[in-house]
Order: sequence, then C-alpha cells, then structure tokens
Amino acid sequence: MTENARDFGQPPHAAKNRVTVEGRLLDASAGGGLQETLTIEWRTKPQVVQVIDMPVDSLYYNPGTHRIQAQRSYDPHLDRRLDDDPWSDESQAYLDSLLKAEPSDPSKRDKDFDALQQSLKDFRQNEPGLITREGILVNGNTRAAALRELGVAEIRVAVLPESCTWADINRVELSLQLRHDTRRPYSYINRLLTIDEQVEAGRPLKEVARDFRIRESTAEQDLWVLNCLRDLTERSSANDVQLRLLDFEDAQERLREVHRAYAKESKGNIERAELLKENRLAAIVMNFSKTDLRLIEPDFRDRYLETRLPEELKPAPAAAPGRVIPGLNRAVRAEAPQVAAARAFTDSVLRAKAVVKAKAGKVPAAQQEEASALFNAAHSAVERALEPAGKDARVRKRKQAAPDRLNDACEDIDQCITDMVLASAANNLDEEALDEAVLKLRATLTKLAQATARTIQVPGDGVEWLRDAVQQDPS
Repeated sequence: MTENARDFGQPPHAAKNRVTVEGRLLDASAGGGLQETLTIEWRTKPQVVQVIDMPVDSLYYNPGTHRIQAQRSYDPHLDRRLDDDPWSDESQAYLDSLLKAEPSDPSKRDKDFDALQQSLKDFRQNEPGLITREGILVNGNTRAAALRELGVAEIRVAVLPESCTWADINRVELSLQLRHDTRRPYSYINRLLTIDEQVEAGRPLKEVARDFRIRESTAEQDLWVLNCLRDLTERSSANDVQLRLLDFEDAQERLREVHRAYAKESKGNIERAELLKENRLAAIVMNFSKTDLRLIEPDFRDRYLETRLPEELKPAPAAAPGRVIPGLNRAVRAEAPQVAAARAFTDSVLRAKAVVKAKAGKVPAAQQEEASALFNAAHSAVERALEPAGKDARVRKRKQAAPDRLNDACEDIDQCITDMVLASAANNLDEEALDEAVLKLRATLTKLAQATARTIQVPGDGVEWLRDAVQQDPS
C-alpha cells in the first residue's frame, strides 16, 4: 500500500479514546506477570505491539476496510453518506449491518458471521483485534460487531504506534487479513478490488501476488476478471438501475474458467475468443453451472441458440463502422457482426436482470414483469440449446477418447525414455523389470493392431505401420 491511501480524518471521540488507551497501556506495563503482545508487519518490518482491553462500544468501525468494499454499493444513499461522514451513527450502523451480511446478498445475514459469534460466545477471543489510539478498528471489525450483539462489554485489542497514518492502517489491515489463520477471509469480489487497488497505487503485480500468496499469473487472471465484471455492470445500466459487482460474488470458479478458455482461444483467433467470452458471460449472468459453461463454444449461438431465440432476443446490429483515432488518422477495425450480435444478447440479459433485481419501487411493476419475462425467455432458450450441444460434446468425446489415450501413452513412453537414461547413468536401472514391461507393451500393441483390423476399414499410415510391425514380430 502506498502513501496515497484515503484519509478519513479522526472520529468524534478520538481524544477521549486516546486518553483511555494511554491509561490502559500504562496499567498493562506497570502490572506484573506476562504481558500479551501481537507481532504485526509495520512499515516493512516486524513490530511487537501491546494488547489491552477496550470498551467495545467506544470503538469505531474502519470505513476504509477492504472486507466490505464491494458490499458498500448495496445501498447507494448510505454508501454516499459513508463517504461524506464515515463516523456518524448512520454510517457506522451501515458498516455494522454489512459486516454481518452475506457477501453476495447483503439483505441476508451471513451464516459465517453466526458461526463466528457462536465461537466467541463459547470460547471467547482466540486472537486480539487491532486499533489505533483514536479507537479505529484496523482488524477485528467483524469480531467487534459480534461482541456488541452478544452484549460483551470489552474486546481484546492490540494498539498501533502513535505515529500511525491512514496509509499504515490500510497496509496493516491487508497484511493481517492475508494471514492463513484469518477466520473470515475477504470475499471474492473484495479480494479482486484489493488487488486492483494495490496495483493502481503503483505496487508491482509480482509483489501484490506474493502478499496474497498467489502466483503472478493468478493475479493477472483476477485483474482480467475484474475488468470483465466492471464492463458487465456498466452494460447492465438501464432505467436508473444496474447490476453491482457483488452480484457476481458466487461466480468465482466460472469466471476463472472463462478466462482460461479465452486465453487459450485467443492464441489462435481473437474473434472466436471474443465470441466464446460473450457466450459464456451471458450464461454466467443467467446462473448456468460450470458444467453447462463448458458446452458453450464460440459457435454455440450459430449452431444451437439462434434457432431457439425468440424474436425479441434476436437483435441483428450491423457491425459498427471503423473509428479513426484523432491525430493519427488511423482506422480502428470494426467489431465483427457475430461478436456484435453476441454482445447485444448479453446486454439484453444484463439489463433484464438489473431490472428484475431492482428494489421494490425503483422501477414500475409492469416493467419488472416485462424484464422477468425476457430474462426467463433467454434462460429457456439457452437451456434448450445446451441439450444438443451436450449431445454433440459427448459424441466428440467418444470420438476422441481412443486417440487421447494413445497420446497420453506416448507422453508416458517419452518420460520413460528420460527416466531410463537417468537411471542408466546412475547405474541403478532395473533391466529385468524393464524387459518385462516391454513384453507387456508388445502384447498390448498386438491387441491394438487386432482391434484396428476389426474397426478401421481404410487404414492410414499410422495404423498400417502398427499392423506391419505386429506381423513382422517373430513371436
């Protein structure tokens, strides 16, 4: 985290909390016995800080916490209020509600929060929280919410050094939340936002990936997914409503599969890769499973979906004319008609879902009914198109099963050659066992040749070689 982190200022009772914190730190230092401490990463170095008890009701939730960064958008009015006055009772109550809510649906209470609360009730705190001397919770926001609801008066917290800044708060929170022993890790979307925030702040992606204990390629994948999601939310905007990033909280594995498929396809044909992406993203918006997504290839719309779409979902936009880059007088290639049609279908589904998910009173009931009918029609069409796509996929799988197994066997034999050379060089090759394995291979190849004679009427060069080799075998 760089030094350009947002400064939320100081809470109203900062001075009072500083007095309480200083007094309790002095009491802890003056007392006998072993003092509890916590080791944190402080400005790139380990730092031991002291632990004290503090009245839980005197502490403030951190308005900059990454834990509920995506969920803040659940209520736009309260989100703006949180930016304008993060320390007001209204803003703090909003943070309290989000900390207790499901990451994918803040209108529902999170079962993980209830489990944490029960653990605190049964076993008390395992780990202390962390605060500034002004009483801002840097780590332990969720635990504080649970303890308040349980009616527990005090919370164990470590105290950051007096010189703490908002940049320190964000940096320390991130380092603590990324430890393996954290009870409630960041939700998927909040993790994506935090990685993006770190990169935008100027940190090298490799360093950010190391902090999150992931490969750099995984961090690159996460940023690609986040860009896709931001694009989808913008495209869903209609009638003053739109989807939010948190609406895709449960799509982590499906989005990662889209990236992997897109990356593979784009190496050969970027247009087919874009078609694949649009087709699969539309399916994700409609909540189809990961297994279903695997049946959706670049030609899914042309081969299976087009004939099953109702007319209102068959926009046929002409390819947009090429644009000219100002100052360079260079034309930008227009989007292919197939890709434009796929994007138009995805946009229709996105906007319909945004209207359907809109809160009561946000859009007229008749409009919601119309959007619901459109969304259901799209879902039904894709569902019916997946059936023949699945049948064809199974046929292709059966056709490829035998060649795929032979290719795997070839890779194993190549590895066998390497292993044999290495073992021979070390003078520890088991020649008798190798000879027995080669005899078994000969018997297997003979069976394979016999099977090709029964099943293949017009043999190619490979099958001809196999048959000749078996016939020439003196055994």
